[in-house]
Amino acid sequence: MTTIDPTARVADGAVIGEGTSIGPYCILGPHVMIGANCKLIAHVHITARTTIGDGCTIYPFVSLGTPPQSLSYRGELTRLEIGHGCTIREQVTMNAGTVAGGGITRVGDRGYFMNCSHVGHDCKIGNDVIFATSATLGGHCEIGDFVFIGGLSAVHQFTRIGPQVMVGGVCGVRSDVIPFGLVNGQYASLEGLNIIGMRRRKFTRERLAIIRSFYQKLFHGPGVFTERLSNAQPLAAKDPAIAEILTFIAAGKHRALCVPADDGKKS
Repeated sequence: MTTIDPTARVADGAVIGEGTSIGPYCILGPHVMIGANCKLIAHVHITARTTIGDGCTIYPFVSLGTPPQSLSYRGELTRLEIGHGCTIREQVTMNAGTVAGGGITRVGDRGYFMNCSHVGHDCKIGNDVIFATSATLGGHCEIGDFVFIGGLSAVHQFTRIGPQVMVGGVCGVRSDVIPFGLVNGQYASLEGLNIIGMRRRKFTRERLAIIRSFYQKLFHGPGVFTERLSNAQPLAAKDPAIAEILTFIAAGKHRALCVPADDGKKS
């Protein structure tokens, strides 16, 4: 049964799914759509064309669909889409998109967003991500599946982070991070592969050995990076993860590639 606390303010036009509970002092705008079996605990503010999938739990003082923090914004009614099964903890903010950026911010399924984390306008976030306390995305970021972003880390606008990446705490991420990468440092640099995460995704010992060998040749082999990248192309046939990394690098547009700190002079 759907329940709405008498202190909540639900505008005409808002859609609330079966079994969802709207707690005290929540505010929902007229274009909001909430899926089934969600729980808005209290003091949740949702506006714009925000849709939320089934089975999400949203904690107090969360703000979803608020206007993009962009100087190009002129009051347009844009969108925020959040998938199924997400947990959104206290004081999380997620902005709607901008017209210039496509008009939509997308968040995948089963995300866990710890307190005070932020998703900027026009971001595209995959499934099963974890944002630790105060993890922050600038606008237009792309975040793959199974990414973990450490506490107090900030990702620069237009930056891409590939699937299964681990970002350490208190990092400034200014460059694209390859799939399966492990990055750390004040200005994040590539420290290796996210081996623990890959094992959790059932990578075998044999596959890990192949991908590790590829990583060493690409980032720590002789010569400059562009030469190593060219020489690594035939290795795509050895494992799908290698092909995924090479495809990710080739698709780069706005940002440089995050590399190991000791590779800066050779790149």
